Amino acid sequence: MARVIAIANQKGGVGKTTTAINLCAALAAEGKKVLMVDMDPQGNATMGAGIDKQDLETSVYDVLMGDSSAADICEYAEQADIYVLPANGDLTAAEIHMLDLDDREYRLYKALAKIKKEYDYILIDCPPSLNMLSLNSLTAADSVLIPMQCEYYALEGLSALMGTVEQIQQSVNPRLELEGLLRTMFDGRNRLALDVSMELESHFGDSVYKTVIPRNIRLAEAPSYGLPVMYHDIRSSGAQAYLKLAKEVIARDDTKFSS
Repeated sequence: MARVIAIANQKGGVGKTTTAINLCAALAAEGKKVLMVDMDPQGNATMGAGIDKQDLETSVYDVLMGDSSAADICEYAEQADIYVLPANGDLTAAEIHMLDLDDREYRLYKALAKIKKEYDYILIDCPPSLNMLSLNSLTAADSVLIPMQCEYYALEGLSALMGTVEQIQQSVNPRLELEGLLRTMFDGRNRLALDVSMELESHFGDSVYKTVIPRNIRLAEAPSYGLPVMYHDIRSSGAQAYLKLAKEVIARDDTKFSS
């Protein structure tokens, strides 16, 4: 049965989609069967996995509307060795259309429930704002992984996001927990980054991943090739960091579910 992890941050530009693509690929490289769900109308995760969002006849939008099943929409992204529920601009309309649907917060949860047993991990790339799409994502998830830059305003955004998670726990998804905090775009030469990193470790302890994702040009280049960074340049620091993160995610789960 898959563990469903939402990758979320209400602040854009923190490496959310980069983490979704590359963690999925790294988990697959560890022998796990992985599904990535793109819930962002920009469709960047879809493109980054090597699927052309412009050529989609159906997408996760059709799943949310109840017109197609998740199993029917899933595409195998051969270059990334993962499965994808793809998205494009059609998803923008879901915001409006779902307002009139029954159980609108649970549309994605119900769709994924039918295929969870087929995967080891399902990772959801959430949109960078709190809306019906992100609410569906967090309602469907077992846990939330939060990528964040080590900068001053990131702490303020993290506080707001943790408040959102708590509200969702109390209203629609009591099983939702914090999967972990991931430091992204990290530059160890930056004094502020080091200070914020230490503050995160002080406040959140073991919830902060030991793995740190560095600033890396190969990570920035890889999406233009429709490839996870490990298939663009396996030797790069970005590729090695996400491979290390995948091992850490798996080890945490093994420890959690064996205890």
